[in-house]
Amino acid sequence: MPRELPPLDVLLPADRTGVPLAPEPGEPVLHDLYAHPAPRPGRTSAVRANMIATLDGAAQGPDGRSRSINGPADWRVFRVMRAVADVVLVGAGTARAEQYTPLAVPADLREARAARGQAPDLALALVTASGDLPEGLRGTDRPPYVVTVAANPRLDALRADLGADRVLVTGETTVDLGAALDALAALGRTRVLAEGGPRLLTDLVRADLVDELCLTTSPLVVGGPGLRALGGTDWLDPRRARAAHLLHHDGMLLGRWTLDPA
Repeated sequence: MPRELPPLDVLLPADRTGVPLAPEPGEPVLHDLYAHPAPRPGRTSAVRANMIATLDGAAQGPDGRSRSINGPADWRVFRVMRAVADVVLVGAGTARAEQYTPLAVPADLREARAARGQAPDLALALVTASGDLPEGLRGTDRPPYVVTVAANPRLDALRADLGADRVLVTGETTVDLGAALDALAALGRTRVLAEGGPRLLTDLVRADLVDELCLTTSPLVVGGPGLRALGGTDWLDPRRARAAHLLHHDGMLLGRWTLDPA
């Protein structure tokens, strides 16, 4: 386990306030706190969204990337959230900006994953209407799933490059995210971790497909035109969020919120 992972303090729930969470092999306490939710009745999968934002609401730093506003506390819980997921769902634009490569479960978290009966690999699914993949995901031995549309001009090339089983067509000109989640669930990927970007997360919330939002508040102010965790020009119907837990380290707040159904 990396030595740089910091201790965390529990702020919520109230009966655990002040309890320190030191890094430990396998992270059993964090696995308990971040156990992936079960699908709601009538759903094939459960979606947990994970985002970070500065105090003034920016989901990215001046370099246009979220990495410049996060830190070791965020990384400690992020690696656990990935370890309990079956698949990471991300917009292709975010994957390009953040330079995604094939994902791996950290060695110290693999035993707990196996005990839950999960596949050893962590899959990646890109949402894209254009089929423009990040450079780091081309020509690998672990290609991502590509969630796309029938009108995608690169559809045949994607099937040839990745394999037909890796290309999930879930709409004619617009990706049907509900159908995309059903397609991933049919492949055994029912625990979904949505990592953005803001456009994808907004569409997921608008479609009432997000069960939990894990939001890290970074103790920075950056101003500027940065994107928010959710974006767009149209208002959403307000969704009630309820605090499940809140952790802290060095000014950084790590919250897990459950969203009421629309």
